[in-house]
Amino acid sequence: MLNVKRYKRVPVVPYPEREWPNKEIEKAPIWCSVDLRDGNQALIEPMNVEEKTEMFDLLVRLGFKEIEIGFPAASQIEYDFLRKLVKEDRIPDDVTVQVLTQCREHLIERTFEAIKGIKNVIVHIYNSTSTLQRNVVFHMDREEIKQIAVNATKLVKKHARNFPGNLQLEYSPESFTGTELDFALDICTDVYDTWDRENDNPVIFNLPATVEMTTPNVYADQIEWMHKHFKERENIILSVHPHNDRGTGIAATELALLAGADRVEGTLFGNGERTGNVDIINIAYNMFSQGIDPELQIENVKEIVDVYERCCKMQIPMRQPYAGKLVFTAFSGSHQDAINKGEHALKESGSKIWEVPYLPIDPSDIGREYEPVVRINSQSGKGGVAFVMDTVYGYKMPKGMHREFADVIQKISEKMGGEVPPEVIYQNFCEQYIGKEEPFKFIKVKVEDLGQHDSKISLVFQYKGEEIVAQAEGNGPIDAVKLAIRSKVDADIRILDYTEHALGEGSNAKAAAYIHMRNNKTGEDTYGVGLSSNITRASVRAMFSALNRLYKE
Repeated sequence: MLNVKRYKRVPVVPYPEREWPNKEIEKAPIWCSVDLRDGNQALIEPMNVEEKTEMFDLLVRLGFKEIEIGFPAASQIEYDFLRKLVKEDRIPDDVTVQVLTQCREHLIERTFEAIKGIKNVIVHIYNSTSTLQRNVVFHMDREEIKQIAVNATKLVKKHARNFPGNLQLEYSPESFTGTELDFALDICTDVYDTWDRENDNPVIFNLPATVEMTTPNVYADQIEWMHKHFKERENIILSVHPHNDRGTGIAATELALLAGADRVEGTLFGNGERTGNVDIINIAYNMFSQGIDPELQIENVKEIVDVYERCCKMQIPMRQPYAGKLVFTAFSGSHQDAINKGEHALKESGSKIWEVPYLPIDPSDIGREYEPVVRINSQSGKGGVAFVMDTVYGYKMPKGMHREFADVIQKISEKMGGEVPPEVIYQNFCEQYIGKEEPFKFIKVKVEDLGQHDSKISLVFQYKGEEIVAQAEGNGPIDAVKLAIRSKVDADIRILDYTEHALGEGSNAKAAAYIHMRNNKTGEDTYGVGLSSNITRASVRAMFSALNRLYKE
């Protein structure tokens, strides 16, 4: 039994004046990718310089204007990578690179050596401030911890005066979520006063959920409290850096944006220490799904996944929001039916607003194909099979035919013990409806129009291998063919329904015809399908298809 008494509940923030619950996200924040630092350090096999370069180029293409490229004072490979970017002039003028350093003099000096020649840079200093770390790691009181941050700010300020580029200060009270709010504000205020508006750039105060400790609403309360208590708030960029220990990093970030955060640090797909950082791609697509421009070039999630998996040597889970292979896939029969109906309703309405059940966004908007939207297994329903045949192969089966063919595919799925791919569905469709030629085989038909919808036909077909020629007159070609067959073979049939549509476009398009037929002696009914460049021959082929299903031996 779980020993719950070992754990104490993290206290909530007494903050009844909170305003964030009544707000909505209206615009994208400042995005800062930390894939090359926080994400990289969490890899089983960290990226080499070539992989880091490929990842950096991807982040630039995606539109990130702030990219944390590493901890150059702590690692030679990160120092070399930074110098490579400078020497090869790979940093665009509108991109600011961010470098991280602990609040130590020799590390700050080494950091400034690494950033020589960079036009726009954020120097990010941090030290841990939480009650727990003060007590068990540093054995320091508040004033001693605060002095570390103040001294580091003085050092950055000193070096900044000789730095020719555009420099911005960022300070993080690491383990902010475990830090008393009054102390977090006190230490940030002293850093701000020490910096003393060294240049015109606003100071970035980054308030990380270094460890997620409680529900996202509490983090939002903490962010709003800081947002409202910072002095000279207009000169401050409030940044968040959420982790995902409780699995609520996305929610915590979105609520923090409601609470006043201006900026988000995170990674592609949430890679990072332990359970990871917040997934920027996820939040950006969430915004997109609400009609908000995420201000990132993320139209092709497949390219992002390919580069990420190659450089990070990690796989995107199949159920990862937006990016996973199965997130736009429905196996459930009721889901498939709803998607199918939603797709048709959208086309019929001509609406420019995307509204399809179970699909919060159009997969094609982010570079995903429609083909795998519905996948078929033993739990699927008739709507799913019809959706695949329509969207992948163009066959718009009559509604009554959906169940008949779905039963065929369900038996195959149960036999295979898993998913039935579209090509297998199509193969069985052809075998069941297009390719059957026993005991009836259509050879040719000649139709003569008699006026007033009447037709005279001359039909040649085989029955059990014997060639038969028959003529008849009827109320249209289908009725005449039925009478011609009945005149030569004991086949008491009734046509219940007939539909047709073009299969494809242009001069090479074929007609697809569907006949719903009943055996009057047994009461059994079924469907037949016919294809031809001529609509009359397509309908006749559909009749023979249905006959072969009703009179199979």
